[in-house]
Amino acid sequence: MNYTLNQLQVFLKVTQTESVTRAAEELNLSQPAVSIQLRNLQDQFDIPLTELVGRKLHITEFGREIARSADAILQQVASINNKTSTYKGLLTGRLKLSVVSTGKYMMPYFLAPFMNKNASLELNMMVTNRSGVIASLEDNAVDFAFVSILPKAPAVDKMDLVENKLFMVGKGGSGFKKSSYPKSILKDLPLIFREEGSGTRMEMDDFIRRNRLSVIRKMELNSNEAVKQSVMAGLGYSIMPHIGIKNELENGSLQIIPVTGMPIRNTWRLIWLKGKQHGPVAAAFLEFIRKEKDEIISRQFGS
Repeated sequence: MNYTLNQLQVFLKVTQTESVTRAAEELNLSQPAVSIQLRNLQDQFDIPLTELVGRKLHITEFGREIARSADAILQQVASINNKTSTYKGLLTGRLKLSVVSTGKYMMPYFLAPFMNKNASLELNMMVTNRSGVIASLEDNAVDFAFVSILPKAPAVDKMDLVENKLFMVGKGGSGFKKSSYPKSILKDLPLIFREEGSGTRMEMDDFIRRNRLSVIRKMELNSNEAVKQSVMAGLGYSIMPHIGIKNELENGSLQIIPVTGMPIRNTWRLIWLKGKQHGPVAAAFLEFIRKEKDEIISRQFGS
């Protein structure tokens, strides 16, 4: 046997994605390069690691056994590298987070000072919808998640960071001049919703349900950015987190419609699996946030 660490890393990524194309994308390699590494590893075994059924790649049972061994080997190599760096006074490794789509406007401000302080670290930040974030947490695929509504499952520990405020908004210059409108105004406005499972959608649905409102459901979109662009185009109105629309409010392309009972308030939180034993990188990040969060929040989100 004469396989390399690079071959094992490529094969492990192929088993995780069950796709040469996706493995190449995640490893920042060309598809032919991944195929060559996969073939070179296969040449060292008499038993197939993978098989094609139709056009879909499947990992054989033997292949999954090799992948488990490869994962253990690569973790040991990472441990050796981390120990070496520790003796040099460096913190190395990878910090893995999943962030709900609106959270992308905030999380980088907590990450930047930590990553700048520890230049040897790698960052893997997945931005997706709330369902994807919770799934990554359940699978223990990330160190932390960043959400505004706590999941019912799995059980998590948390650190509260920033207040989240959601307002009713419309296209700039829509003509709403009063200082406050009754909640019943929602009955007359064509509303744009986020997709089912989104934290913003959950808050919007809860507000409508609690106030027993019958509303006009104009459309449903699967990203905060799509909702924002649609509102700015005049397609309807929506309830949106303030953090994602600050620039548009300042330049007048969106306006807040003051409605009784708004803003809706919740809290942006860093969460992780309850009882999770953090590695050195995750533990260092958590300690950094505990010490620095007040200063970061005051500097970046004080207004």
